[in-house]
Amino acid sequence: MAQVSEEREDRVDATGAHPAARPGTPEPAGAGAPATPEFPGTAAAGPAPAGPETSGTGEASRLSAAGTAAASSATGAAAESPATSAKGVAAEAGTEPAPEAKKASKAGRNLPAAIGVALLLGAAVIVSLLTVRFLFIGVIAIAIAVGTFEFAGVLRRVADTRVAMIPVLVGGQAMIWLAWPFGREGALTAFVLTVLACLLWRLPGGATGYLRDVGASVFAAAYLPLFGAFAAMLVPPSDGVGRVLTFLIGVVASDTGGYIAGVLGGKHPMAPTISPKKTWEGFAGSVIGGVVAGALTLSLLLDGHVWQGVIFGVAIVLTATLGDLVESLIKRDLGVKDMGTLLPGHGGIMDRLDSLLPSAVVSWLLLSAFVPVG
Repeated sequence: MAQVSEEREDRVDATGAHPAARPGTPEPAGAGAPATPEFPGTAAAGPAPAGPETSGTGEASRLSAAGTAAASSATGAAAESPATSAKGVAAEAGTEPAPEAKKASKAGRNLPAAIGVALLLGAAVIVSLLTVRFLFIGVIAIAIAVGTFEFAGVLRRVADTRVAMIPVLVGGQAMIWLAWPFGREGALTAFVLTVLACLLWRLPGGATGYLRDVGASVFAAAYLPLFGAFAAMLVPPSDGVGRVLTFLIGVVASDTGGYIAGVLGGKHPMAPTISPKKTWEGFAGSVIGGVVAGALTLSLLLDGHVWQGVIFGVAIVLTATLGDLVESLIKRDLGVKDMGTLLPGHGGIMDRLDSLLPSAVVSWLLLSAFVPVG
């Protein structure tokens, strides 16, 4: 018992309380006395009657003194740092103060970032066209190369499909740059050679997945650089700046009109299984925006007729919508939201080329018919 009592006394001493007396000795003055209101947690002044310790009484007093000192220490710490005390209480309860929840964007994307990126891209196009218009072909070539990397990367990660990168990249650049001096003959010749290169490139990989990989490579070569070559073919004529602007403004007006009308009054889904957010009201807005833009740009920039601009605008709306739906279907098939992350608020380059690529083909065909090159 003496050993146990000594160990308990040592623990009480460690708390800062007065050491208790040994068994058989009287308690020190003030031990176990009630606290005063002025100084909570401290012993009241005045002598306490000392007497022989009865069985268990001395031990209880010592433990009471230790508890009083510990309570005093805790009270003082809480008074000095309320924030620390609150954290300690939360830690004891096993919880942490919940941070404020961030409000989700109603647009689903970072709209300010999307607008800023769109303005930068538009500025790059305008500068290239108004300085040396053939620089726009370089802009197309860079966009097509980056889009090819994005598309091939998604296919490799998600579908275990290998695009023949070197043939598609090299052949794609050849399609775009040969379209400058040789027109569609140069682009189509480069495309055919690219397909042959893809067939040969995949041979060493064996039969497993051969058709899958070659099919993806040919699709990538047609969908990206071959379609992009038609945009490059708008540049060389003397009125090439007007042709490119007519094409781009038509697509932008179609997308913008569809977005505004869809946000304000979109209620009837156009293709719910492919793109749930696309509505017939949005499509009507696209038609209005595309027709107005086509009539103005074709008559003012290319000296065409208003009725030609109306037809051009409707055609651009159809191809832009088709390109958007095709891109959505591809991403839904692959199970991805965006093709890349290069452009904040937009996704990847591929996500911005969706409506432009098929529209470039139709723009070149219609503008060549409506405003023949002299």
